[in-house]
Amino acid sequence: MNNVNIRRLELHDKKAILDIQETITKHKADKDWEQLVNGYIKNSGETSLVAEVDGKVVGFMLGDIKVYGFGAPRSGWIEVIGVHPRHMGAGIGKELGNELIKIFKEKKVKHIFTSVRWDSGDLLAFFKSIGFDRSDFTNLEKKI
Repeated sequence: MNNVNIRRLELHDKKAILDIQETITKHKADKDWEQLVNGYIKNSGETSLVAEVDGKVVGFMLGDIKVYGFGAPRSGWIEVIGVHPRHMGAGIGKELGNELIKIFKEKKVKHIFTSVRWDSGDLLAFFKSIGFDRSDFTNLEKKI
């Protein structure tokens, strides 16, 4: 897709990101989601991206750099990705991922992590397509 513009996340992108998330999940974005996006806009602007097609935001990838998080050295984390369903399959997620990987490399990050539900086959396939594989970490959960 040649008319995709990948750029850093900015304050005015918040509504588009919330709209994309609501379209994907079919649920209204709650206050927690809104605060999450606000946090990435405020704190992780260099490692969070949006994809525009014809000037309209159609995808996003929220990332962060953590230092010694979970015992890992300085590492990049892809925390959330969303592409509007009308634009899925067009390579937008891959362009976002490749650009964020490039940014992490520029910031001297050697390891990039993400977490995916075991039953999300399409997301697992997506991350494999941009070079991810299983890590030495195991996700743990405690329901309360």
